Amino acid sequence: MELSAVDLSPVPDDGTATDAYANTVEAARQAERLGYSRFWVAEHHGMATRIAGTAPEVLLGHLAAETDAIRLGSGAVLLNHYSPFKVAEQFGALDALAPGRIDAGLGRANGSPAADRALGTERRVQNPDEDHTEKIKAVVDHLYDDYPEGHAYADLEIPRSGDAEPVPWVLGSSPSSAAIAGELGLRYCFAAFIRPQLATRSFEAYRDHFQASRLADGLDEPQGMLAVNAVCAETDQAAARIRAVAEATYKRMQRGEIGTRPSIEDAIDELGGVPQPTPATLDADEWPRAISGSPDTVAGLLEQLADRVGVDEVMIQHVVPDHDVALRSHELLADGVGLTAR
Repeated sequence: MELSAVDLSPVPDDGTATDAYANTVEAARQAERLGYSRFWVAEHHGMATRIAGTAPEVLLGHLAAETDAIRLGSGAVLLNHYSPFKVAEQFGALDALAPGRIDAGLGRANGSPAADRALGTERRVQNPDEDHTEKIKAVVDHLYDDYPEGHAYADLEIPRSGDAEPVPWVLGSSPSSAAIAGELGLRYCFAAFIRPQLATRSFEAYRDHFQASRLADGLDEPQGMLAVNAVCAETDQAAARIRAVAEATYKRMQRGEIGTRPSIEDAIDELGGVPQPTPATLDADEWPRAISGSPDTVAGLLEQLADRVGVDEVMIQHVVPDHDVALRSHELLADGVGLTAR
């Protein structure tokens, strides 16, 4: 199994965005050293006290200078907020900084009404799937200089390395986003930490709709990745304590408390105790929003979930307030899965 990571640049307690970005750099270097395949950074808006990851295209440029070989990408650029041409220019520049190492992860999401207004985003689009499809296609056409002769954009060129184009991925958490990825013939990553119950249906939709396309040079068959919220510790019980943060954060979101994150102890108090450890074997239709365990337990769980949807790469996302705990979790995960250190 290939293992990758997506980092939200969480702001430490009593820390700043500067601290958050320094931690992200350290996490990227560690991921490269441990043998992770990719390191992606996320995009969120209006959550400055909790998450500093607002501009992946900026942070990726810095990470390119701080790493040597690991693939770097966005998880995701929220395309509904931006011009496809500008996004393509940004990823062309990133490719020039780190030739052959850039993934252009393309997604969509609305933030708070205030954040969307500040971004100039139209929240009510008449045909959202059609609009998203056209924007993804436009980004890739710009990146590949693939507009036909006579098109208004045919003479536009994106500066880049010339070695290889950034690799586009469609990111989503629903069968509709999966169908878009399939119809465009692009790679697809499903966010199981958002709507885990739709994972199987989404990958079925992706494969049912997949058709090889000029938009993804050399991709003749579907290629998918599963993004999972997972934390690892020396024992199943210790890992369950850490997972309490993800469980409590989700319950806060259900209550409308956006942008807050409890400590491990506060999370346990809010949940009324430490969550039960994730079972080593899941029921056939069981899709937890977050999983935890020892290296052997989590490795087995990731294999079960990946086998269900037919992928051989898993991306790890987590909600861990303590940076050292997060680094240790990634280290133990790499050991459990059997990654080869660089």
